[in-house]
Amino acid sequence: MDETPILIEDRSVGAQAHYRVITLNRARRLNAFNGEMHEALKSALIEAERDDACRALLITGAGRGFCAGQDLSERRISEVGGALDLGATLDALYNPLIRRLRALPRPIVCAVNGPAAGAGVSLALACDIVLAARSASFTQAFAKIGLAPDAGGSFFLTQLVGPARARGLAMLAEPLFAEKAEAWGLIWKAVDDDQLLAEAHGLCERLARGSPAALAAIKRSLEAAVTNELDRQLDLERDLQRQLGRAGDYREGVKAFFEKRPPIF
Repeated sequence: MDETPILIEDRSVGAQAHYRVITLNRARRLNAFNGEMHEALKSALIEAERDDACRALLITGAGRGFCAGQDLSERRISEVGGALDLGATLDALYNPLIRRLRALPRPIVCAVNGPAAGAGVSLALACDIVLAARSASFTQAFAKIGLAPDAGGSFFLTQLVGPARARGLAMLAEPLFAEKAEAWGLIWKAVDDDQLLAEAHGLCERLARGSPAALAAIKRSLEAAVTNELDRQLDLERDLQRQLGRAGDYREGVKAFFEKRPPIF
């Protein structure tokens, strides 16, 4: 049995700021989700949101895989008479997790260090900036066990790679490797395996030194743009810019610009 389903580490970027590293830690099960890991990850995200000094998050996996999705050892049909309500599991665990990641007012970097499958793909794509080791792969494996993509999988695939590629990935359940995932726009960047964590930490350090208010507003604006009509999006941009323009980060940013120095947010 694993000591703990996730590992949490703070990395300092200054006297009063840090970013938090969350490592999925069920390596023997390719970091597949069970109830304990869901609860631990939920608690970690709540704690990060409450910590004003936490400026960014990095999510990655221990061992050779990122996340294999649901741990099917918890889903033995013979033990429950075939009466599983998978929709209830989504309502109770996966959907709140995806919503929490998307709404968290912190930038989230995901470092996909190995295979991601099923809800593990959704976990990665719910983050803001996704890096993947060149050896990593993304597989919508649901069709192989008689299911359809969930935890936002159908939404993320269609939005990021388009309907034609989403249909192929979901129906054929074939792995999409990191370099093609980058070329298709599914992820931000494919990185040499031995450089993945260094690059991910570098991104988190940059984000953690940025304006928390601006990054939260960017995240909110881009999330809304997926479903907003232009007029509603223009109104949201106006409202966000009004708030940001009255805040201290904007004043510091402009002052630093004229003083030709990096801003201190």
